[in-house]
Amino acid sequence: MSKKMFGDIMKQAQKMQQEMGKIQEEAREKTVEASSGGGMVTVTASGAMEIVSIKIEKNVVNPDDIEMLQDLIAAAVNEALRRAQNLVAEDMSKLTGGLQIPGMGGLFGQ
Repeated sequence: MSKKMFGDIMKQAQKMQQEMGKIQEEAREKTVEASSGGGMVTVTASGAMEIVSIKIEKNVVNPDDIEMLQDLIAAAVNEALRRAQNLVAEDMSKLTGGLQIPGMGGLFGQ
């Protein structure tokens, strides 16, 4: 491999890294929402995989059945995080053109 070819590859890799950083920064501003129990529990997550808010309807709070509430929260959180991961994976795939990079599976939703 020539020095020029190697230099070009390094420039492209650096540009891609900068673009990935930009996408990750923008993802912090994007949110997705998921609910469970027919909307009884609604969770909002950011593209940075952080839970932004959890809304719980009053009538689902039953001290005699706390396990149901726990299950609804877990289901909504898991779905919100899955949607957030897919959001970031879609943005990354636009950058990479669907390129799969070994060791980056989680980042690209693979």
